[in-house]
Amino acid sequence: MLFVADTAKERIKKIMEKQGLGEDYFVRVSVTSGGCSGLSYIMDFDNESQPNDQVFEDNGMKVVTDLKSFLYLFNSTLEFSGGLEGKGFYFQNPNAARTCGCGESFAV
Repeated sequence: MLFVADTAKERIKKIMEKQGLGEDYFVRVSVTSGGCSGLSYIMDFDNESQPNDQVFEDNGMKVVTDLKSFLYLFNSTLEFSGGLEGKGFYFQNPNAARTCGCGESFAV
């Protein structure tokens, strides 16, 4: 399962509204090699499902990931932190053994 915090939900809704994305769009999350800790998160909007997609609905939001990325993201929560000290979107990932200082990459 992937989870979406209230803070992330509100921010996603605002961005989708601003970009004029319809209700057929969802959040696509994946993990790729890179970053100072070895793996990085990628997040975007999409409206086309792929054959091996894992689909989750939480807090009224649809989140989709590929099977390989799901192995790294299992039980993670998408969060958002704004303000002067805010990180933007980030994951609370119980699978990460360590993260970098900026929170954009992790290792398992």
